[in-house]
Amino acid sequence: MKAASPFLPRLRARTAISALCLAAVTLGFAGCANFAGIHSDKQISTPDQYQTQRSLPAEGGQWPGTDWAQRFGDPQLVSLINEALATNPDLASAAARLKAAQAQTEGAAAALLPSVGFQADVYREKFTENTIYPPGYGGTWFTQGDLNASLSWELDLWGKNRSARAQATNAERAEEAEDQEVRLALSTAVARSYNQLAQQYALHDVLERIGKQRQNLGKLTNDRVRAGLDTQVEQKQAESNTADIETQLAQLDGQILLTRHQLGVLLGKGPDRGLEIERPKLAQLPTPALPDNLPLALLGRRPDVVSARWGVEAQLKGVDVAKARFYPDVNLNAAFGFSTFGLGKLIDPSSQNIQAGPVISLPIFDGGRLRANLKGQYAAYESAVANYDSTLNKALGDIADRMSSIRSADRQMVSQRVAQNAAQRAYDLAIDRYKAGLTPQVTVLTAESSLLLQEQTRVNIEGARRDQQIGLIKALGGGFDAQAAGLVVGQERPATADGDAATQTH
Repeated sequence: MKAASPFLPRLRARTAISALCLAAVTLGFAGCANFAGIHSDKQISTPDQYQTQRSLPAEGGQWPGTDWAQRFGDPQLVSLINEALATNPDLASAAARLKAAQAQTEGAAAALLPSVGFQADVYREKFTENTIYPPGYGGTWFTQGDLNASLSWELDLWGKNRSARAQATNAERAEEAEDQEVRLALSTAVARSYNQLAQQYALHDVLERIGKQRQNLGKLTNDRVRAGLDTQVEQKQAESNTADIETQLAQLDGQILLTRHQLGVLLGKGPDRGLEIERPKLAQLPTPALPDNLPLALLGRRPDVVSARWGVEAQLKGVDVAKARFYPDVNLNAAFGFSTFGLGKLIDPSSQNIQAGPVISLPIFDGGRLRANLKGQYAAYESAVANYDSTLNKALGDIADRMSSIRSADRQMVSQRVAQNAAQRAYDLAIDRYKAGLTPQVTVLTAESSLLLQEQTRVNIEGARRDQQIGLIKALGGGFDAQAAGLVVGQERPATADGDAATQTH
């Protein structure tokens, strides 16, 4: 057996001393670029910071389910919403953004793994005669052959890459929640346009009924003119009123056509698709009761609030990434290959080329670039906090506004029924008296105008009330549940059958 070299212990000692010196120098230089004095004390608002006790009292109500559209009793509405969710291009755009976020997460996770590469080169090269190459080489053509395999691994001692992966993951979850918000917004937009179409058709019915009444009044007036009981003034007035209703009907037909076009566009199939929709048959829903535990429970029910919350988490991890950049990066590099002049001995052991060792990079003086980057990241974090607070505040106000509008409509409907019954009775009496010659035509027209106004008011109140109920469904999240979707901060995501994180659709 060959005796150990007497110089080996001394070499090991020098290597250890060199490593200690390198570590000391590294830590010493670390003090040159630092983030002292850069921080933020901003935090997201908690639900108890918002005053909602009077506007959003606990009423024991239920959160809307994902089947909320079925409650309106019109199967066509459910079918149209499903069609829009399948073909609207806005959803394709949101899905593409989600895929991009998922790709960012995969890319960030890859930085935690070793990188292995392979390279092969064969090329002809003529060496210059006027530099370092000796006679016989300078001015001569040679074939260069190289085969190299390399390995690089960043140790991530300060958690920079782990934080970057967490930042990308949080941004992906924010995009998942945003995707659900787009779906909810599209669903309710279809429902509201569909309700608008139903309201327009109901107004059309009122105008048609009034039109028939005016035609009958015109015939009665003609009879009275022939009998010498009325003049041509009353006759022309009756003709003018009949034409006025026809004008209003034509105007309403145009509005119906526009709404149909709008629905066709929402379905993602162009305006002609809206022309195929049958007349809506929507039911009036009872006045809802607010769920308990508002606004706390809302944090997991509104996809826009959930998305904003994940946005804050993503920016927090971005701060960690920015801080980690102040510390040295340590990479382990290794390379093994063959290199020769000529290809005859390319894979000969004597042509081996082996490298291995750590590479340390440390920021010392960077002109304040790292500090500026950290300040910018803190600003992005504070912007995300402000966005979350604003989103939550507006969400609570949205719910309060919708409930107030629904209850106001309920009160209006009670008094409006009384007014409409009285207007109908006054019109019937005016017609009877006009037939008997006891009252002039103008009295009939006045009573008819009052009745028309009341019937239009009823239709508008019912349509507005239903619109506010659809708005309330959206304000309460439309059946979205962050826990079921695995989008609660700090919650472990449930896995689907194919191993991906579960997501929820509407």
